[in-house]
Amino acid sequence: MRSAGDRGAPPRGKALALLSLGALGVVYGDIGTSPLYAMKECFSPLFGVTPTRDNVLGVLSLIFWSLNLVISTKYLGFVLRADNRGEGGVVALLALLRPSSGRARGARRLAIVAGVFGTALLYGDGLITPVISVLGAMEGITVVAPQFNFWVPWITISILVALFLVQRRGTARVGALWGPITSLWFLSIATWGVYGIVGDPSVLAAVNPWHAVTFFAENGRLGFVVLGAVFLVVTGGEALYADIGHFGKRPIRLMWFTVVLPALLLNYFGQGALLLDHPEAAANPFFNLPPSWARYPMLLIATGAAITASQALISGAYSLTQQAVQLGYIPRLTIRHTSKTHMGQIYMPEVNWVLMVGCVALVLGFRSTENIAGAYGLAVTLTFAITTILFCGVLLDRWKWPVWRVALVGVPMLAVDLAFLGANLPKVTHGGWFTLVVGTLAFMLMTTWKAGRRILAARQESVALPLELFAQDVARKSLPRVTGTAIFLTSDASGAPPVLLHHLKHNKVLHERVLVMSLLGEEEPTVSPRERLEVKDYGQGLWQVKGHYGFMETPHLPALLAQLAEEHDIALKLPETSFYLGRETLLPTGKSRLSWWRKRLFIVMARNARSAAAYFDLPPNRVVELGTQIQL
Repeated sequence: MRSAGDRGAPPRGKALALLSLGALGVVYGDIGTSPLYAMKECFSPLFGVTPTRDNVLGVLSLIFWSLNLVISTKYLGFVLRADNRGEGGVVALLALLRPSSGRARGARRLAIVAGVFGTALLYGDGLITPVISVLGAMEGITVVAPQFNFWVPWITISILVALFLVQRRGTARVGALWGPITSLWFLSIATWGVYGIVGDPSVLAAVNPWHAVTFFAENGRLGFVVLGAVFLVVTGGEALYADIGHFGKRPIRLMWFTVVLPALLLNYFGQGALLLDHPEAAANPFFNLPPSWARYPMLLIATGAAITASQALISGAYSLTQQAVQLGYIPRLTIRHTSKTHMGQIYMPEVNWVLMVGCVALVLGFRSTENIAGAYGLAVTLTFAITTILFCGVLLDRWKWPVWRVALVGVPMLAVDLAFLGANLPKVTHGGWFTLVVGTLAFMLMTTWKAGRRILAARQESVALPLELFAQDVARKSLPRVTGTAIFLTSDASGAPPVLLHHLKHNKVLHERVLVMSLLGEEEPTVSPRERLEVKDYGQGLWQVKGHYGFMETPHLPALLAQLAEEHDIALKLPETSFYLGRETLLPTGKSRLSWWRKRLFIVMARNARSAAAYFDLPPNRVVELGTQIQL
């Protein structure tokens, strides 16, 4: 079961160490901060499950087996193998399952809809994770300095706002601290976990899965509901798969089995040992676990770890949005590269401000991890289940596995996902509705934009003139030509775009060099330089140019033109080049499959999309826009 991402020599020595340290800071920030609140939520008064010996051992057994079944087995054992040329995540799986002809087309379309919904749900996760992580760290104040309880939400808001404000400066300098901060975090939680276990080693009996079985038998429906809180220990597992393109599979697996999993288990078991002897510590077992002299340092370390986890989720939201823009599910947005050496380090101001406002609103609305935990988990369980479904689709479609073999792997994974989903359903009325609303809104926007662009492309294709015929027409009419180069940008690569035809109709003149250029998003992460350009010469000084970009890349037209001049001997001088764009005026009066409200939503999105001139970094004084009206 070898995938594209396995090609090439795996990192070793110093390279492996640096990648592993980076993976520790970025990949495991979210799941690594779960001990701040997970055990506490399992024994929340909301569930009514008291921390008796049998219940503590039962919950610990569920935690132990959840981490190993979901993370160690599902993600690290299987899902990490299904990469898209070294990239992972729901978007990468979605790109592998594009619709095609044949009897499987309907099933693939269904899988794509599920994949888009899973992608939309990740925005809800991106909102809640920074809040619950920082809030969980700040709630240590209730243990070390209870007189300042009132200030916990306001300190949390201050930290989050400061974090969002520094995003525009880039994360390169701060990112260098992620690995060391997270390393200190895992070392600390492991140390205090051992400290707790030494106090009552009998807690290690929870490794026996029989304790999980008896927990369900004794608590019935309440035990199943507690499983929704247990799920908090595996939230962040999707990051293991999404970040394989940045760090590789080997460093991610190495850090999990040598650092993260042992540290997490030691801390959870240490908290459990504390509860066996001091059930009253269930109000905040994480900060009650260390001795009093160590709680202030742990509060500082936890704050650093929570900020690191939040930064990783914010960066992930930028990357996810960039991919969705390139695949045509989101309008063009501002993308600023904050590093000259690392392509993946970007800043998206529109996404940043939406996340900041959402996070502040969440803190003000929920005010504690106990309240916000009700909103956390439901969207993630749906994403886990969707990932399993898409993974099974890859096994069938790409790897050509027989159905029985796919079922042997997929059914147990899906059964675990659905069990967690069922346990999280009661959270809908306790805040879970929030992530569902966010996910549904994002899904509606993404599908509306995709459908609208598809209709526009079809309308443009229906009126486009084949370039062969256009070149013949130019030769036959002997049109006057002026010096310089005209580049007509179009998303439709099938023929002469309307903006070129309108220019010729009104001005009755052409430049001596005319390039019809399309920048096309491909269903793969990156495109190699030798596959970037596709050029066809139609004579009469007319060329068709196609620039191909992966969904992890941002088109940069000046660089593409430099490559074009170098490889195809087309003389291009920017001061003598004019760029022609079509400014579309959309009218909701046409006949299409879009409902009236989706037409108007699409028009609003189109009006607020970033202009093509700014997005492709065109020289402002060399751009000419010609208006056209299109009925949706």
